Amino acid sequence: MTYVVTENCIKCKHTDCVSVCPVDCFYEGENMLVINPEECIDCGVCEPECPVEAIKPDSEPDIETWLALNTELAGIWPVITEQKEPPTDAAAWKDAENKLTLLSREPAKV
Repeated sequence: MTYVVTENCIKCKHTDCVSVCPVDCFYEGENMLVINPEECIDCGVCEPECPVEAIKPDSEPDIETWLALNTELAGIWPVITEQKEPPTDAAAWKDAENKLTLLSREPAKV
């Protein structure tokens, strides 16, 4: 089992999860984080830290698309190892639906 970041993270991009990850397997895009499934040690400490419940185990139903997306984007985005402030409008996006079309494939500006 591994963990993946799902749609709820798009435009919210809280980084509370990053601060508890013991193996630095989070990668940062312009408006979302992803987990590298090859680096994740399946400890699960990140899941309860996410205030928008965007982190899910890969055993969840219909998670395959997100597993593939996390794998792909972790290969091109920079690793993030420290917690940052969320976007100023993160709260406004918390309960938005169908955010996949808003995903930027651009890496975070570091």
